[in-house]
Amino acid sequence: MKPIIISLGELLVEIMRTEVDVPHGRIGSYYKGPFPSGAPAIFINTATRMSKSFNLTTGFIGVVGNDEFGEEVRKKLKSDGVDISKIRIDNLRTTGIAFNQYNSDGTRKFIFAVGAAGQTSPDDINEEYFSNVQVLHIMGSSLSISESSRKSCYKAIEIAKSLNPQTIISFDPNLRPEMLDIKTIIEISKPVLDKTTILFPSGEEAEMLAGIKGAEKACKKLLEMGPKIVVLKQGKDGCTIYSSEDTNGIKIKGFEVEEIDPTGAGDSFDGAFIVGYLAGWDLKRIGMFANATGALKVQFFGPMANDTYEDVLKLMDKKI
Repeated sequence: MKPIIISLGELLVEIMRTEVDVPHGRIGSYYKGPFPSGAPAIFINTATRMSKSFNLTTGFIGVVGNDEFGEEVRKKLKSDGVDISKIRIDNLRTTGIAFNQYNSDGTRKFIFAVGAAGQTSPDDINEEYFSNVQVLHIMGSSLSISESSRKSCYKAIEIAKSLNPQTIISFDPNLRPEMLDIKTIIEISKPVLDKTTILFPSGEEAEMLAGIKGAEKACKKLLEMGPKIVVLKQGKDGCTIYSSEDTNGIKIKGFEVEEIDPTGAGDSFDGAFIVGYLAGWDLKRIGMFANATGALKVQFFGPMANDTYEDVLKLMDKKI
């Protein structure tokens, strides 16, 4: 297969606290898992589930260990329709693991056992695989997990753009202070930001990347730096979409739902947004679709949900 939408980077299983405010170090407390995860993998899984009505093929490039965790990650992606032919199995390292702690203030704390997750190599980037690519999605976590993974992302952008200068590069900064300091993350993000078509920052990420205070000001400055579209992700409050056609931004409210697990909601938002964009919808409908997809995700425990395109449309219809 030569996919239309491609992402790459870390593949993990996530093992999650079942209650809030339970420190990782509390002996005898419970976790639940393993759940297939990894930010770029959540993105591609969502894009796949949301794009079946549009026949948009998807593929992923990454590495798992030769173990049951890696088998479950591959099984989940394949069963939902992602091409996994470029997921390499590392016989020397275990599949990456993220232990996730939830806090009542809405924050999360991770402990990572990187394993094979950081082993994506420039040698894994095959030019032929990119011959039909229309969207290449890059995550900041894939830039920061290892130098090898970062170089793979840079090479993928170079190849995608050389084969098709119109390739959309979408970028979620997904800043992870657990991996690298903020200054370094910003530095390694710049080569991607310079090529980005659609940027998906949080307010804090927008401020850091733009170097100014105020999410709105930061997004407008980022828009001047090259991206065609800057999508400010605002969680339960929805999103604001800044574009060259509307620099003041289009505010799209979120959906009121009962939150069970926020993990993966932002990555799911990204995947749905890209599908709506490729479908040719207007920005308001795209934003509403992405908000609805994120809202359905937070009602599901685990990073990768099972909801369908039809489920998302039903939620949208309720709001209309």
